Amino acid sequence: GHYLRRCVEGNRHFNLAVGIKPGTLSNGLKYSLATGNWGDQKKAMSSTAGVSQVLNRYTFASTLSHLRRTNTPIGRDGKLAKPRQLHNTHWGLVCPAETPEGQACGLVKNLSLMCYVSVGSPSEPLIEFMINRGME
Repeated sequence: GHYLRRCVEGNRHFNLAVGIKPGTLSNGLKYSLATGNWGDQKKAMSSTAGVSQVLNRYTFASTLSHLRRTNTPIGRDGKLAKPRQLHNTHWGLVCPAETPEGQACGLVKNLSLMCYVSVGSPSEPLIEFMINRGME
């Protein structure tokens, strides 16, 4: 608020420890994780709902299912069938059987049990594989 404005107007260095109280940040994170509403607490109507969820721990299978769930961000009441259907490129990636009934049917999908999401993998082996097979 005021401290940041004074630093900018006075062309002074902004000290994060003075400008933001640790309790404010901690309480905001606790609130967002507990309620699933991410945004300003005072403007709860404009915050994004459903960003965080409580992990389902009923059984091991239900926990795996919850961790591997994907959501298609389109309206649940839409009449379009294509986003709800499996595509041939989903083979081995999306479970063909596990989806909820009702409005979310086909819009909420689960990754297959043996599907592995890799992050930050080197691209060189893939490029070399493609070049060796005559791809451009």
